[in-house]
Amino acid sequence: MSEPFESPGPPAEKDCAGESFAPIYTTTVTVNGGPSSHGRASGRARSSDGVLDIDLRMPAELGGDGRGTNPEQLFAAGFAACFHGALSLVARQEELDPAPITVEATVAFGRDPGDGGYLLHIDLLVGWPDIDPEIAAPLLERADSLCPYARMAWRGTPTTITLAQVGLCVTDRGAARSDEVTVRTPDSPRATPEKESP
Repeated sequence: MSEPFESPGPPAEKDCAGESFAPIYTTTVTVNGGPSSHGRASGRARSSDGVLDIDLRMPAELGGDGRGTNPEQLFAAGFAACFHGALSLVARQEELDPAPITVEATVAFGRDPGDGGYLLHIDLLVGWPDIDPEIAAPLLERADSLCPYARMAWRGTPTTITLAQVGLCVTDRGAARSDEVTVRTPDSPRATPEKESP
């Protein structure tokens, strides 16, 4: 029989200090293209610590064989797990039992009618048997403001894309300025924007 699992508490006060972003945990996952040189269709994803090591396959709806997981499933799992953790935390703060809570995340991949590109739509369905909806509603709002996946969905998230061979950052998208494109070298962490989309 396994040992009881102790739920982690909120970050220590020192983790929240300062005026700029300070990482508490960082992970790196590397994806290769596999036999077809296409990460979604035949890739392999492996984390730097080796705990995650899985094949990626295109779902049947997108023309693949569906014999492996795909980025949308992984994103749905991460989103649901993170929101569940946030909701469990706020439930405990109100001395409510989070054990019955379930979170179901549905991620839809489709076309953006605005520009023909691709978009993800996310729906979360929270199961919490016997909870009074009037009690649950403010807790769901607090979890939404706490969960970093949810914050990413409605605020955007800072993203950089760097060409590893030369250390050249070709894009650096901040949450507040998603249209900003910068060129960055390793010794200049925040370069001036080179150009801006109209």
